[in-house]
Amino acid sequence: MAAGVKAATGVCAAAFNIECRACPRLSAFLQEVRTEQPTYFAQPVPPFGVTRADLLIVGLAPGMHGANRTGRPFTGDHAGILLYQTMFETGFASHAGSAEPDDGLKLINCRITNAVKCLPPQNKPDVAEIRRCNRYLAAEIVAHPPLAILALGNIAHQAVLLALGLKIKGFPFGHHAMHDLPAGERIPKGVRLFDSYHCSRYNTNTRRLTPEMFRAVFADIRKFLGTK
Repeated sequence: MAAGVKAATGVCAAAFNIECRACPRLSAFLQEVRTEQPTYFAQPVPPFGVTRADLLIVGLAPGMHGANRTGRPFTGDHAGILLYQTMFETGFASHAGSAEPDDGLKLINCRITNAVKCLPPQNKPDVAEIRRCNRYLAAEIVAHPPLAILALGNIAHQAVLLALGLKIKGFPFGHHAMHDLPAGERIPKGVRLFDSYHCSRYNTNTRRLTPEMFRAVFADIRKFLGTK
């Protein structure tokens, strides 16, 4: 892993590898993107935020003109607008902005990562790619266990459960759902998983997810962390 990326993420080597090329389809696609968009980051995108944070937010994967361009999760794409605005309003971000990685944004007691670290074609990773990349998410959670985990969408929800060795049927996904996770080898006692619909353009444009709905999830997280 490049020293600069390691310094920026703060996570252990097992939790992120910018040199990873384990998924042939994703690796080939990123090579195409680097050729067509030479100024884009177009590599596995590292986590962003505080290393030892009480809140870990898990998204799906980098967006083509968002994190894949900027190298920072949810930065420069539509989904980041609502995410960082809500995080700022609930005290998890220093300001409401996500256009460029040099905007001075700081996360507060929070870290953001993705279930799949590389840009997938049409924003759709396949099952094998999600499973292959899951080792990094698992290592990140084990190395820096949070008190709260927020899964943005069902794929992120399932990826978290897979990373923790938990059965999906025991923890059904639902917007504004909360799950107290059992302690085990990979996670300490008292961790709670929160679910939300993904803050994608489609979900916000169709009003499947409104700012009020999203803010309510973060308010519950803030309340939960306040009791710890």
